[in-house]
Amino acid sequence: MLPVFAQRTPDWASAEAELLRHYQALVQIDTSDPPGHEAPAVEYLKKVLEAEGIPVKVYSTDPKRPNLLVRFKGSGAKKPLLIMAHTDTVNVDPAKWKHPPFGAVREGGYIYGRGTVDDKDNLAAGLMVMLLLKRMNVPLDRDVIFLAEAGEEGAVQYGIRYMVENHWSELDAEFCLAEGGGTQRRAGQYWTTNIGTAEKIPFGLRLTAKGTAGHGSVPLTDNPVVALSGAMARIGAWRTPMRLNDTTRTYFEKLASISSPEARTRYNGIFDSARAEAVQDWLQKNEPRHYSMLRTSISPNMIRGGIRVNSIPSSAEATLDVRLAPTENREEFLAELTKVINDPRVTIEPARRHSRPPSPPSSLKTDAYRVLESNALKHYNVKAVLPAMGTGATDMAFLRERGMQCYGIGPAIDVEDGPLGFGAHSDQERILEAELYKFLRFHWDAVLGIAAR
Repeated sequence: MLPVFAQRTPDWASAEAELLRHYQALVQIDTSDPPGHEAPAVEYLKKVLEAEGIPVKVYSTDPKRPNLLVRFKGSGAKKPLLIMAHTDTVNVDPAKWKHPPFGAVREGGYIYGRGTVDDKDNLAAGLMVMLLLKRMNVPLDRDVIFLAEAGEEGAVQYGIRYMVENHWSELDAEFCLAEGGGTQRRAGQYWTTNIGTAEKIPFGLRLTAKGTAGHGSVPLTDNPVVALSGAMARIGAWRTPMRLNDTTRTYFEKLASISSPEARTRYNGIFDSARAEAVQDWLQKNEPRHYSMLRTSISPNMIRGGIRVNSIPSSAEATLDVRLAPTENREEFLAELTKVINDPRVTIEPARRHSRPPSPPSSLKTDAYRVLESNALKHYNVKAVLPAMGTGATDMAFLRERGMQCYGIGPAIDVEDGPLGFGAHSDQERILEAELYKFLRFHWDAVLGIAAR
């Protein structure tokens, strides 16, 4: 239920035109990470906010990679609400793009460009929500904080980690809204809205095998390439244990309730010990994302060794993209992985220095979740609202670790877009322009429902 204030509504035609202007301007700023240079985007945001008389704070450990923070004071009756979005994007290969990757080109009802759905949609919508709160002088029961953060795409030491470790008092809130959710359209029709309430934790590992170097004409029994290949084969055949949590259990139960009879039987089979293995076999082959949501996943993505065809190398190396389930214990997982590899010649060590921390799923029983759920039904009229666990990662992990209840939101996207190469991180990343505008209305109502007096 929205507060009484919500009877006043913004001039949406004007707000949408302004949103488009800010959105295109932000997409047109190259904030690729690497190399990482978010300062021009922060300068743009700062200029827009200060023109409205809104005080802005900028924090950084590197002037090229700043974080911008704005706070509107509420009555203090409730703990704050944090709205968070990241200013950086993954990098691009311009030769692979039909449209300029930083052109924000409008064509056929879409807007094309790097960051259009990751994460400059949330960034521009968050900016507009703050501008509207100020212009309409909305009375608040909570402080509303807006954080535009750097480094989400792989350099958290400049963004969220730096902010949490050095400026936690500026962020501390009961709830956070950020990326990691959204509404799915199938064949142009709204299907479900996913609210991100949990995420797997990236845990990159490096495997190294060592042996004796020598001439390739004399094969040796301790060839490290052979040892590493055997380890990769054993890892690939290993099915890690299924680890359900409140989010994934509710997700599959609700998904079953709106699915065809055949799919309903399959999803319900996840909870049936007699059928669970057969269902997982099917999901692994046909719905790998759902399979990954059920467990810690391991994907061997890089392997290297040797310098020439006729030389046995003294070492070989592989990297594993491990995504830990929220309830997975790292030390116990590593111990089990060591048993699976079963080869003392292969050592295991972390592949990345700056990783995200383990974090518990957010609650499905909060006022914020109920507001998001009701507004998803109101704005999108979906079949169901599902709590979702991301198989990727967001910076909400740092906040959940500290006890903040975080929820991923986002605009509606066509489920067909990803496989066709139009999704996040793709070479033709795009967003439906109409859905950007609808997302602003959803975002506005959600913030009012959570924070307005």
